[in-house]
Amino acid sequence: MRTIRVETSGATILLTEAPEPKVRDRQTGEIAKDAKSGEALMTIGVVYIEDGESSLIKVTVPEGGISEGLTLGAPVSLPGLVARPWESVFNGQQRHGIAYRAAAVAPAAFPAVTGAAA
Repeated sequence: MRTIRVETSGATILLTEAPEPKVRDRQTGEIAKDAKSGEALMTIGVVYIEDGESSLIKVTVPEGGISEGLTLGAPVSLPGLVARPWESVFNGQQRHGIAYRAAAVAPAAFPAVTGAAA
């Protein structure tokens, strides 16, 4: 499937869930690994806010891309953020969605507010 780059320069992204290992197989507890590097994958939860709309999304990040100093509720940057549509059949039912992946997650600053009273 095609990977679509996500432009984040106009968005505010807030961390809502701390990094956790991405589980590949829930029955065995096997942790998902990057297909190319073999590095363990982590998931984080963020709220993505842009143009007055917000979405809660899960983002997969390689373990080495998790920066120190992440704080729940604080802004983060997601360099290399991409979206990949997916679909599958599970228990006879068709499912589909969008998977998000970033090269890293790092603390960021809140965007400057223009026109705000001092």
